[in-house]
Amino acid sequence: MLNFPPQAFARRDEAPDPEFYRFERLVTHIDAAAVAAVTQLYRQLLPAGGAVLDLMSSWVSHLPAEVLYGRVAGLGMNARELAQNPRLTEPGIVQDLNEQPRLPYADDEFDGAGICVSVQYLTQPAAVFAELARVLRPGAPLVVTFSNRCFPDKAVYAWQALDDRGHVALVQQYFAAGGFGPTEVFAHQPTYGDPLFGVVGRVASAEPANS
Repeated sequence: MLNFPPQAFARRDEAPDPEFYRFERLVTHIDAAAVAAVTQLYRQLLPAGGAVLDLMSSWVSHLPAEVLYGRVAGLGMNARELAQNPRLTEPGIVQDLNEQPRLPYADDEFDGAGICVSVQYLTQPAAVFAELARVLRPGAPLVVTFSNRCFPDKAVYAWQALDDRGHVALVQQYFAAGGFGPTEVFAHQPTYGDPLFGVVGRVASAEPANS
């Protein structure tokens, strides 16, 4: 549970999100060095050969080109973007997580998941992270990366009120609210260019039953 007033997860533009995302944006929202930092985290943390979920996906997933995954599923907001993503191994699913946070996947279905530069748009983050904990296998990593960029009309007020350190702390609270274990924090902070922060948590393994 997140102890914030409801207004913290309101946005300047409360029009339905599908309207905002109806046109494809075939661009990256962070610079090349920040993209490389995302890819390196995925290289380190997402298991080769495993089933991976790219949540809030688009036309590119930033997965390392040399790593083969058994499955890459994508869920995002624009069908044309998802259709152009070469790393997805199955048709992408269009779903507005702010309207329907329940994920259309079974329990324990994935070996890892990522959310790249999109977490700031979630209006029900605790519900989404709880769903991620459900669809990830015990011990599987969730890699959440973000920078200091956003669409200000759609980022929640809590995000816009905080600095980089505050963003990290906020995302760590999302993990805790979703039932994840302790988190690790990664930072790419160049003198020039986009910063990139990563918060990584794992689904807690089930406690053995007392004999």
